[in-house]
Amino acid sequence: MRIGIIGSGKIGGSAAKLFTEAGHEVALSHAGGPGSLRDQVAALGPLAQATTVDEAAEVGEVVLLAIPWRSRADLPAGLLRGKIVVDAMNPYRPDLSLYDLGDSTSSEEVAKALPAARLAKAFNHLYAHDLATRGEPGRLPIEARTAMFVAGDHAEVKLVVATLVQDLGFAPVDTGSLRDGGRFFQAGGPLYGRVLSGAEARAAIRRGEGSRSAAPGGAAHP
Repeated sequence: MRIGIIGSGKIGGSAAKLFTEAGHEVALSHAGGPGSLRDQVAALGPLAQATTVDEAAEVGEVVLLAIPWRSRADLPAGLLRGKIVVDAMNPYRPDLSLYDLGDSTSSEEVAKALPAARLAKAFNHLYAHDLATRGEPGRLPIEARTAMFVAGDHAEVKLVVATLVQDLGFAPVDTGSLRDGGRFFQAGGPLYGRVLSGAEARAAIRRGEGSRSAAPGGAAHP
């Protein structure tokens, strides 16, 4: 599958490496343009190419968003119309405090910026080091692998994202809708930053672990 990645930082870069290792083609982009990604893409091998942000949005069958959440208005909304888009962003301010979203959630705010995209939330709750190192493709039973949460309002979209998550060696765990499910594992949510197996994650959701504190920090995210 062709994956467009908008953002080449710790999360976007780690995801690009995992996708290429799993045999997917990656179009990696950054606001600085393709020239700024030459060395990074060379290290990823022949399945990766450096592109503009618009090109990544155009060529990706699935597009992963890994830019600072506060820059979501800069995303090419028209080019993402009808696309499966994965929100891997978290609502951090530049000082790493969280924006106050009131009753809204971070992915609902992204959906407002991309009203015609088919949005799911994933790849955001693990810190970059865990994302880069905890995938176990082919080595562990699915439920023993590290959980990666997936939320969204379209079952078919979540199925595509869950399949990609599984390709990378993680256990996809569906938490429900973009609003209610996404709230569990957005930054500040009870499951954010927690490293759990698939079985442990499903048990935590069944127990309704909504009162536990999120893991501290956020500097590992773009």
